[in-house]
Amino acid sequence: MSEQPEQKPQQPQLQIQIDDETAEGVYANLAMIVHGPDEFVLDFIRVLPGTPKARVRSRILITPQHARRLLLALEDNIRKYENSFGPIEERAPQPTIAFPVPSGEA
Repeated sequence: MSEQPEQKPQQPQLQIQIDDETAEGVYANLAMIVHGPDEFVLDFIRVLPGTPKARVRSRILITPQHARRLLLALEDNIRKYENSFGPIEERAPQPTIAFPVPSGEA
């Protein structure tokens, strides 16, 4: 009797859909990240030169596990990008952004 190799059941492929508006994307040139015990909050912001205010264009909430996977995926993609196009130039940091703090008593 010959042994048959054990076949693993195939997982169904995930089909991802995107509507036209989302497919256009949103430009952001600043990201801010905060976290709590259960989630990371990623705010993507567009800062325009000469304007004193900036607007959050998109906010994404993810689990700590997904944040770790995102970090690994970004590292992998940056490595592939730099292998194709050369090192990404690091620019001088932008000025510190001040957040207004309400004054007075609560």
